[in-house]
Amino acid sequence: MMRKQSGRRSQTQTDRKRGRYIQSRPANGNPEDLAFDATIRAAAPFQKAREHIREEEDIAFSVRREDYQRKVRVRRASNLILFLVDASWSMAVAERMAATKGAILSLLTDAYQRRDRVGLIVFQKDRATLVLPPTNSVLLAQRALADIPVGGKTPLSAGLTTAYQVLKREKTLHPDVLPLLIILTDGAGNVSMEGGSPQAEAHKMADQIASEDIRTVVINMEHEAFDQGLAQALAEHLDAPCYTLADLRSETLYRAVQNEIYAGPGAGKEVQRKGDGKK
Repeated sequence: MMRKQSGRRSQTQTDRKRGRYIQSRPANGNPEDLAFDATIRAAAPFQKAREHIREEEDIAFSVRREDYQRKVRVRRASNLILFLVDASWSMAVAERMAATKGAILSLLTDAYQRRDRVGLIVFQKDRATLVLPPTNSVLLAQRALADIPVGGKTPLSAGLTTAYQVLKREKTLHPDVLPLLIILTDGAGNVSMEGGSPQAEAHKMADQIASEDIRTVVINMEHEAFDQGLAQALAEHLDAPCYTLADLRSETLYRAVQNEIYAGPGAGKEVQRKGDGKK
């Protein structure tokens, strides 16, 4: 499936026998989901050459497998924006969390209008929690965002694993969904799920997410003066852009996410660093 453009929902080309028939393509002899009009047009120029076949088979019009044309269909597919938020003490939690809440509610309002959905996973201490399952309910989001717990260590690999599981489940339930994972963290994982290196474990999970072609954006929440490049390293394993937003405001994050959702193909490979004007 390929994303085509933005709109009330994202328009998606699909191989399933559902959706609006927009054009035809050669079927290579496959009779499934035939475009009858296009198939007849493809066979029409050969009717004179097939006159003897039509007489032998007593038919008025001869169609061969090489004439088959299949339907190309498009459907309206919803976006799913899943936030993965680091709520450990390794970040300036209060300021960042306030900005994150504002951005999620802004995106949720937009998602409601476009029939898209937003979800939220928070990781801190020794676990990751799905605080807000994918929804387009503004009321449910407000309740879930009212009191997000903060503090403790940074189980980054647990957060990535939970996000991966949620997105895989959503893809199974809604095969046409277009997921976007937004990770807000400084990248400094210090809790392991299996007893090994926390950072190596997180990078391994990031590689797994990247292998599934899940579009991802990393928001580096570390202060510029203390940045060790850990968020950027995580973004590289995710094959994702990494935004540095030193003066994070909800509208800033909202615009960054909107740009990723509605940007053209390949736009997500750029890395934006606020303050130096480079991409």
